[in-house]
Amino acid sequence: MDNQNVVYDKNNTRCPLFLTNSDDYKCVLIIQVKRVTATFSLISCFFMLCVIWLFRKYNSLAQKMILCLTIAAFFDSIAYVMGDVHPDGVLCNFQAWWLTYFDWCSLAWVCLITLNLYLNLVKEMKTDRFEILYHLMAWGVPFVMSCLPLFRDYYGPAGVWCWITDDHVAWRFGIWYIPLFTLIFLMTLCYGRIIYVAKERVLSWSGTFNPEREWRKVSLAEEIKPLKWYPSVYLMVSLFPLINRLHNAFNPLQPVFSLTLLHVISAPLHGLANAFVFGLDKDTWGQLNFTSIQLAIHSRLCDRTLIKEYRTGAVRYVPPAEAGSLELGDDDDDDDTTVLFYSPAMTLKDRGP
Repeated sequence: MDNQNVVYDKNNTRCPLFLTNSDDYKCVLIIQVKRVTATFSLISCFFMLCVIWLFRKYNSLAQKMILCLTIAAFFDSIAYVMGDVHPDGVLCNFQAWWLTYFDWCSLAWVCLITLNLYLNLVKEMKTDRFEILYHLMAWGVPFVMSCLPLFRDYYGPAGVWCWITDDHVAWRFGIWYIPLFTLIFLMTLCYGRIIYVAKERVLSWSGTFNPEREWRKVSLAEEIKPLKWYPSVYLMVSLFPLINRLHNAFNPLQPVFSLTLLHVISAPLHGLANAFVFGLDKDTWGQLNFTSIQLAIHSRLCDRTLIKEYRTGAVRYVPPAEAGSLELGDDDDDDDTTVLFYSPAMTLKDRGP
């Protein structure tokens, strides 16, 4: 989440990343790479939001949770795109708080998606009633975590972006890295249990045949396939920042260019990683063709068909003699009664068995 730990001096013309001239190619390259990777994540999140809106993938609770994860990753990418190295002040504190909050929101939604799948499959619980609780946890806990350094005035310049300063290394690990890798480890255990139970249930057979139950087994197995990659992609995009952060903790005045470069490449890629997992869904991938997109756009923008309930009127049977007296234009025009005729002499021909 953070980068090099060098005190920023706004009156200094030297690059605050490696203590070199501000036009040094290393400093320029680090800043440009950070912007490019963050822009890729931003575009990926926007693409995911368009697909979710276009194909109405927000009906089930799991789909709503993926939508919230995408929104959090979208705003997280904006924080990484923000400007150059900022001096300590209100703007720097805001960027640091924004980055911490939406990094935590993205992580919280990934954890809750894992928990929701675990409760559905392993515990066989219906979790729709937990939707409000999920939102309170996913947006509330990150707010508390991001405000703690803000209230203690621990935010400030931290390299390419603002975050917790190098004077508070313990807070960097306590606020982000230790919870991050602990949750990744727990999610990995959960998915191991989920995959095991899913395979057991697909292969098992008990009681009478229930098509709905068997379809649910297959659908859950298909749902697990893309979601199981969330811990892996979060581990991959967080590994180099952790290594660089550990190096900075022990050697704060000797930053390594290669580690810093890998840090700024991987840290802003949460949005792109989420888009990768989202694209592993076969159903979504199968809809991304010209015909399906054209039909979806037409349905969204052009189709104004309204389906209304048809209310039938009363039915009245009259003999043919009375039917002749019923003519159009009588005072009964406003009557909704439907008149059916019958003949007492009418018989049905016996067609046999």
